[in-house]
Amino acid sequence: MQADLPASLVVFLVALPLCLGIALGSKAPLFAGIITGAVGGIIVGLLSGSPLSVSGPAAGLTAIVASSITEMGQFETFLLAVVLAGFFQLILGFVKAGVIGDYIPNSVIKGMLAAIGLILILKQMPHLVGYDDDFEGDENYIQSNSETTFSELTKILSRFTPGAVITGAVAMFILIIFETQTIKKNKFLKQLPGALIAVLSGVFLNSFFIYSNTNLSLESTHLVNLPVLKDGETFIGLFQTPNFNQIMNPLVWKVALTLAIVASLETLLSIEAVDKLDPYKRVTPTDRELKAQGAGNIIAGLLGGLPLTSVIVRSSANVNAGARSKLSAITHGLILFSCAILIPGILNKIPLASLAAILIFTGYKLAKWSLFKEFYEKGWNQFIPFVGTIVSILLTDLLIGICIGIAIALFFLIRSNFRTSVSMFQDQHNFILKLKKDVSFLNKPLIKQKLEGIPESSFLIIDLSKADFIDKDIIDVIFEFNQHASLKKIQVEIKDNEKNAYQLLNTH
Repeated sequence: MQADLPASLVVFLVALPLCLGIALGSKAPLFAGIITGAVGGIIVGLLSGSPLSVSGPAAGLTAIVASSITEMGQFETFLLAVVLAGFFQLILGFVKAGVIGDYIPNSVIKGMLAAIGLILILKQMPHLVGYDDDFEGDENYIQSNSETTFSELTKILSRFTPGAVITGAVAMFILIIFETQTIKKNKFLKQLPGALIAVLSGVFLNSFFIYSNTNLSLESTHLVNLPVLKDGETFIGLFQTPNFNQIMNPLVWKVALTLAIVASLETLLSIEAVDKLDPYKRVTPTDRELKAQGAGNIIAGLLGGLPLTSVIVRSSANVNAGARSKLSAITHGLILFSCAILIPGILNKIPLASLAAILIFTGYKLAKWSLFKEFYEKGWNQFIPFVGTIVSILLTDLLIGICIGIAIALFFLIRSNFRTSVSMFQDQHNFILKLKKDVSFLNKPLIKQKLEGIPESSFLIIDLSKADFIDKDIIDVIFEFNQHASLKKIQVEIKDNEKNAYQLLNTH
């Protein structure tokens, strides 16, 4: 508990602008993002088996949500799709679809973590200096303001805000100081969340700018912008309910199925990544996680929230803040909801630049140079899928990038098996062709090349004893070579085990 409570404050500070930004980018009511963040923390936190994962509105669903709301015409109709998506996820959990996450290569998972880290740095740099055109939480290469991740950076120098630069720089300096051994050895200071101090410094600095009547004071567009209850509005009025009259609308079911599949994939990827970050290396039960996510989406939809997933940005911030159990995620949800209702005016004094500093610092920890060095030392078959995943995610989005990364990893896996399955040894005019592991039709060109390269008047042993499986195409190649080997005066001896002998006899 001693570590979880400070960590929950850090996650709250990270989640607040992301919940609002994703709701804005999704063309949904801003409070819908807060509802989802609270449900993701409290409900999913209670039901999930993950000690460190944090759930909430996901940037990867922004485009789907925005287009679906526009196409349906009513937010209440979209909420029905969110509820149905939750039921689909429950089904996926009960049929044990969580095993899908176990098939993601480690190089791709680590590449995803590094890519998210780089995205945080690149996307938050404009916010750090007060250029806030794009919404918080946008992870796509092509942004909602028609810029790209990199073209946005070129405009920083001409669009920066001096007050934001100062508050962002001070926040970053505080975060760096809190990572030093001097602070960590101090019994009192090490208990304080550096992120909270960084945010408070931004609030006090901007208050000073306003009090001093300088041109450094930040406008509302550079601050957190939570909806505040006006006179006559009620707490209940912040919530919306699904339009169940649209239950027979085919579009609702189509969107629900899409949301369930994409949200489940993002969750499984995030869970795999968070388990890699866990210092205790605990393993999350993925089927239980899908059920927890399903329950979370049902409740979020019923209350008027956006669809949720396990989110790597919030989860990694949770890990980096020193969280040890799910208490951090649950508490962050309680803080998020309570503060949004009780003190929105105070939260609206927080500069986005201060929050950007926290996210950039989180990104740095995810994309450290040592991670690149580690995979480089593992060899090209690990390094290239790792880098390929990073580049693909940076230039597309999370899911497309992951798919490309998996494709690259599969290529190197096939290439590795292809090379190790067939080997040739030579001693003058004596040759041994060894087939090992699984030998498929993909090995046929290499085997034909090696066989046809054997000179006249040679002796050849074809050793099949170590092969677990031999494709019938390969057996055909061996018999065809054996039939015309005598023309080159090549003596052939086939050495096989009982299983492969049975295959040979039944093929020819």
